[in-house]
Amino acid sequence: MNFREKILYRFQLLNVAEKLIALNVLFFVLPLLINTFLYLFKIPIDSYIIWFQLSSSFGELVFKPWTLITYSFLHSGFFHLFFNMYIFLFASRLFLNLFKSNSLLNVYFLGIIVGGLLFLFSYNFFPVFENSKPYMIGSSAGVMSLLIFMSTYSPNIEVRLILLNVKLLYIGIAFIMLDVIQIPYGNAGGHIAHLGGALLGFIYANKLKNGVDIGLPFERIVLKVSTLFQFNKTKMNMVYKNKSGKKSIVRNDNNSETNQKKIDEILDKINSSGYESLSKKEKDFLFKAGNK
Repeated sequence: MNFREKILYRFQLLNVAEKLIALNVLFFVLPLLINTFLYLFKIPIDSYIIWFQLSSSFGELVFKPWTLITYSFLHSGFFHLFFNMYIFLFASRLFLNLFKSNSLLNVYFLGIIVGGLLFLFSYNFFPVFENSKPYMIGSSAGVMSLLIFMSTYSPNIEVRLILLNVKLLYIGIAFIMLDVIQIPYGNAGGHIAHLGGALLGFIYANKLKNGVDIGLPFERIVLKVSTLFQFNKTKMNMVYKNKSGKKSIVRNDNNSETNQKKIDEILDKINSSGYESLSKKEKDFLFKAGNK
């Protein structure tokens, strides 16, 4: 495998939370590199960020609806990114012990959407913001939704903080109170978005306790959208002309049962002896199977 294939393969081995962290880091570093290029050519840096950050104007959202998601992949600085990802990693580990990866994506991205909408409504409803039209970036709303979800669903789980064991319930309450009391002192939009994410996490957890998964409609929408960009590669007919000018048909059928059996054998080997025990041939096969 070349360097690119190794990177892609390593990425595939990450769980869903680790992949989200990797993407957030990538989209933090990438603009810094782009800004260097723009600077050298005397082009205003960060001029393109406006197409990805969330505006407090509903008019802009109509023309840039994707910003309701993309704003979450941008961060204002290293510590903004670091603390968000640190809390996200902490909450995601607890979450994935109980729920599947798709559920984590539902809670995280619904928290981002609800947090963004509450930010929008607040800046268009409360008089204190009537002359202010800021933009918002950061994944805090999604992180908060995950943390408050776990604080609500499993409030009595204890975690170690320095020298004390503290219940998740109290950690969740502390984070909410910090956001509420900090609204008048700067970054009001960010703190309001955090509360939107917290509200989603609280409602989601309570509904799930009653047997209702409010994230399933969102999951189905994402699945339908993703299928638009996929096509079946297992059976494909190719028509071409041979040297005699006659048309021939070549059928490309993957022996899926044989491949799956081989994949299962390799995964069993990883579970028993670790990834490094695989031969180069087995690693290449697993990588190619993952791409397919």
